[in-house]
Amino acid sequence: MAQVLEFKLPDLGEGLTEAEIVRWLVQVGDVVAIDQPVVEVETAKAMVEVPCPYGGVVTARFGEEGTELPVGSPLLTVAVGAPASDIETETGAETEGSGNVLVGYGTGAPPARRRRVRRLAADVVTSVADAPAPAPAAGTGGRDDGPVPVISPLVRRLARENGLELRELTGSGRDGLILRADVEKALRAAATLEATTQEATLLPPATLPTPAATSDRVTRTPLRGIRGAVADKLSRSRREIPDATCWVDADATELMRARAAMNAAGGPKISVLALLARICTAALTRFPELNSSVDMEAREIVRFDRIHLGFAAQTERGLVVPVVRNAQTRDAEALSTEFARLTEAARTGTLTPGDLTGGTFTLNNYGVFGVDGSTPIINHPEAAMLGVGRIVPKPWVHEGELAVRQVVQLSLTFDHRVCDGGAAGGFLRYVADCVEQPAVLLRNV
Repeated sequence: MAQVLEFKLPDLGEGLTEAEIVRWLVQVGDVVAIDQPVVEVETAKAMVEVPCPYGGVVTARFGEEGTELPVGSPLLTVAVGAPASDIETETGAETEGSGNVLVGYGTGAPPARRRRVRRLAADVVTSVADAPAPAPAAGTGGRDDGPVPVISPLVRRLARENGLELRELTGSGRDGLILRADVEKALRAAATLEATTQEATLLPPATLPTPAATSDRVTRTPLRGIRGAVADKLSRSRREIPDATCWVDADATELMRARAAMNAAGGPKISVLALLARICTAALTRFPELNSSVDMEAREIVRFDRIHLGFAAQTERGLVVPVVRNAQTRDAEALSTEFARLTEAARTGTLTPGDLTGGTFTLNNYGVFGVDGSTPIINHPEAAMLGVGRIVPKPWVHEGELAVRQVVQLSLTFDHRVCDGGAAGGFLRYVADCVEQPAVLLRNV
């Protein structure tokens, strides 16, 4: 007799309490293998594929795409224990549970290709009939309700409340799926068009609207997902960390020449960010108090012996900070490779929670936005962040003569509890010296 097991949304780690269903990877009636990914969810940190620890037949799914579920709520049910002739011959799937719930922690066997089951034993059919069926979202009519490529009930409701016809929109999601951002963009465009039309219409003086008769159109965006996580972290940083900032201008001409020479020698290209990261790790080795955190409950400064270097990356989904593990062991070429890998994963939304946590120091290159300076907010619970502005030609006194040099502004925001201005200034001055004279870095390797 087959047994119907319920698989609940697992704890994805790092204190996450909910996740939004982005895309189902299986249908009701599919045969799944142990540790086969069954759903793609979005947490406050990353997009994650969730594998099912059971092998068998999917009998029910809970939650439409776009629905947010709390950890511990049912995801799907699986009928396990069917005769081998009915399931194993179709997929090679076993009917035991692995106990694993996260991608990368499976049994080691490659997941079988998903296929619709063709025949089921009578006991499996009976179990499927007894299993609860997922109810379609209210107002949607289920997954097959019309040709509109939208599934999220939140998106449908937002469009309905604002009188927006979804069939007129082009979705930016996977396979043309209409997302909440698409609806909000259409609403903003409609508001702009309406305001422009009103301004272009010449009304008689007697009919001109008075300020009291007009009302502003506002758009409310829920603080959730990545945007909500960023808001919480930045607010906590400002609330808990007594930060201070110091900055200095540096002549980066020699650093840019060194990079050009390294890239001209062939091999993988070295990025400016990788060179700055290499300088950062050397500076943190000299000033380890900045590679730390504060534990106020224990009233202790926790100093780390390894450098897990975070870097700020702007994506369509918001600001994320991927982390390069053990950055102190990597040379400029290895750092460039890892930065490229993590940046691509951030762009495609495939960073794992592990890629986004555990940092001990952050490097923020806001120069890519065309600005010279900033006072960064520390990435709590870290103790410092180095900000780098754009590198641009500026007048500079070089060897006693006025010349045009490649100049960059460096800023360091630090937790004043872990060190005083002397250590912070020493760190920043060492970074600036390495930027101006890369040989300084080589001399201290």
